[in-house]
Amino acid sequence: APAEAEPAPGQSLPVYSDLHAFYYSWYGSPRREGHYIHWDHVMVPHWDPKISASYPRGRHSPPDDLGSSFYPELGPYSSRDPEVLREHMTQLKEAAIGVLVLSWYPPGMADDNGEPSDDLVPAILDTAHQYNIQVAFHIQPYKGRDDITLHDNIKYIIDTYGSHDAFYRYKNSMGKSLPLFYIYDSYLTSPEAWAHLLTPNGPHSVRNTPYDGVFIALLVEEGHTHDILAAGFDGMYTYFASNGFSFGSSHQNWKAVKSFCDANNLMFIPSVGPGYIDTSIRPWNNHNTRNRVNGKYYETALQAALTVRPEIVSITSFNEWHEGTQIEKAIPKKTPTRLYLDYLPHQPSLYLELTRRWAEHFIKEKEQWLM
Repeated sequence: APAEAEPAPGQSLPVYSDLHAFYYSWYGSPRREGHYIHWDHVMVPHWDPKISASYPRGRHSPPDDLGSSFYPELGPYSSRDPEVLREHMTQLKEAAIGVLVLSWYPPGMADDNGEPSDDLVPAILDTAHQYNIQVAFHIQPYKGRDDITLHDNIKYIIDTYGSHDAFYRYKNSMGKSLPLFYIYDSYLTSPEAWAHLLTPNGPHSVRNTPYDGVFIALLVEEGHTHDILAAGFDGMYTYFASNGFSFGSSHQNWKAVKSFCDANNLMFIPSVGPGYIDTSIRPWNNHNTRNRVNGKYYETALQAALTVRPEIVSITSFNEWHEGTQIEKAIPKKTPTRLYLDYLPHQPSLYLELTRRWAEHFIKEKEQWLM
């Protein structure tokens, strides 16, 4: 008989399925795809031409010049590289994150700067499973997304991936396990339209069918709380890592949002991030930059989340490098044209370590709340 495979280093570390991290599989490199994808992101012009005129335009040119203010330890990698996937799972595991929330577009579709990547989902599921990590889906606002096309997407995802061991299902207090979907920019579709899909009597309702799930809407503005309830969603998340950027992403509002959710039997999933800087792709947006302060910003966000006693906490992000929200390992880097930010004086693993330390505290606290 063949010898037992050696467990990957750190495979014995526990992970927590109440800790979710937003994950992006849209990166490409010449070795795999023949060209860079996403690392060469365009500099998005400001909508006001008067303002736009005073900022740089054009694309970044990897490997020295990336569409990011930080430089990944893995370099400008391909999301399709099996070694990259393994290293990402190792890092998620190091951070005690039990659920990878995959940014997803339907087959053949992608964001404006990317290429289709639904065909990569099986490899992500397989690799995650080896590390005891589960995968949930973060449905992006592709062209034409509405209550009808989302119904098709849910059916496709559950039919195609639902039987995989790494497919995440959330177990509610009634002991029922259902797939959980985050719906990004859900406010782009009216609550009336969502209700067709998400309320029990809707014309194409998923409720009490094999395609039922836990549907989490994006909370941006205060008024969205009522829309989300009327739409039939099961909960709300806040996504943005820039405290103060929106009503939903402002820590000071979380107590009130949690009270609203509790009163209406909705889940509140706050999103916490280590900082924010997207000026490599939106050069005019520096007023939304949030300095990491050597991990202090992240710890403040994590503490704010803990204070509202959430069921689940989401992390923005594992690897959204364009917006500088990543907890993935980054290294100090200087190239002829760029000086990148870094995590010094700390190690590249700083944010993974902070996440694990906090996760252990979160889980202990949760046990206390339940008593």
